[in-house]
Amino acid sequence: MSVTVQRAGDLRNYVLVTGAYWADTIADGASRVLVLFYFYELGYSPLAVASLFLFYEFFGIVTNLVGGFLAARLGLKATLVMGLSTQIVALGLLGLAPAAWLVVPYVMASQALSGIAKDLTKMSSKSAVKLVVPEGDEGALFRWVAILTGSKNALKGFGFFLGGLLLTVVGFQAGVLLLAGMVVVALGVTLGLMRGDLGRPDKKARFSQMFSHNRGVNVLAGARIFLFASRDVWFVVGVPVFLRDELGWTFWQAGSFLAVWVIGYGIVQACAPRFVRRRAERDGEPDGGSATWLAFVLAAFPAAIAVGLAGGADPAFIVVGGLLAFGVIFAMNSAVHSYLILSYADGDRVAMNVGFYYMANAGGRLIGTVLSGLLYQWQGLEACLWASVAFVLAAGLLSRMLPAGPAGPAGPAPGPSPRLDRVVTPTAAVT
Repeated sequence: MSVTVQRAGDLRNYVLVTGAYWADTIADGASRVLVLFYFYELGYSPLAVASLFLFYEFFGIVTNLVGGFLAARLGLKATLVMGLSTQIVALGLLGLAPAAWLVVPYVMASQALSGIAKDLTKMSSKSAVKLVVPEGDEGALFRWVAILTGSKNALKGFGFFLGGLLLTVVGFQAGVLLLAGMVVVALGVTLGLMRGDLGRPDKKARFSQMFSHNRGVNVLAGARIFLFASRDVWFVVGVPVFLRDELGWTFWQAGSFLAVWVIGYGIVQACAPRFVRRRAERDGEPDGGSATWLAFVLAAFPAAIAVGLAGGADPAFIVVGGLLAFGVIFAMNSAVHSYLILSYADGDRVAMNVGFYYMANAGGRLIGTVLSGLLYQWQGLEACLWASVAFVLAAGLLSRMLPAGPAGPAGPAPGPSPRLDRVVTPTAAVT
């Protein structure tokens, strides 16, 4: 009976973490579209629009590094609450500010807080998966991670749609305040219903332990940098501005398309275990080889779009169709990465490994964001696409160095589901 009660409590806390993550994801996606199109409509150049998100991405790097350490010392519940609270402040800074304050430095500062909030919340929810799934059950781990990651991206796509709708119906600042209200509700529910710390704090955890000694984690983090740079180098600024300027779409149409793309991307991620297992069914769950072949296949799509644009193909057909195809393969690749990091992660330092990995993820987004505005302003979308090809090939080459065969580290045989109040910090480095 006690095991059943504990299991119910574990799932209850995980449902609350996931719900809070979903609310923050919707708010984050919607506010990003609000900021992007509001300031582009004011006459900001593509590079200036990209600069609004530089601190968002830079502080994502810092947050993931420090956040894993904070989760180890304070517990995942504390970092989750910090993330939600920071998002409320970030949205309030935009929604309550006088119009004269809405200039680049001020918006960059608010976006820095938003980036901190998003990564604290993400790190907390992703780490919690490792604590709920029974140790050694790699199939269940892949399924749970794929569902969480896929649902997050589908809801982020809904956030893009919501951002365009709010900008059209109520305007920039009122829209931002409505998003802040949604996050306030999520924070209240989390504080009122969650029990325990979601990971027992370890006051002996040291910041130096954030830097992984696990080769699989380190190589995967390197591949993640290039994978996400390959997406954001054309998706963050290049594609939205291309749709607006070259194809003549309204910000409502462009925002809706981006929303549909991200929702579809999330659905593919959630279904990734079925697709990837068909390719690697002889070897069981995906491994470094899965990440490698997916990366090399992915490189073909931005290259084909760039060649098509240079050859005079219909730009609407080639960009829209190519982006949809790119999204399918990218989603499967990203889902494999998200599974591998939790599978490679040392059981007693999962929050630190996940924080280190998502620090690399944020680094890739930062590189892609900067180059998206810079390359588009310099040579247009084709330059962004060729940069994407180079980044994907780099991710594929690094993935060849990942461990082959089952990803899960050697350890005890599968047992009952671990408690969510167990220690999540390192006692010794793994060499």
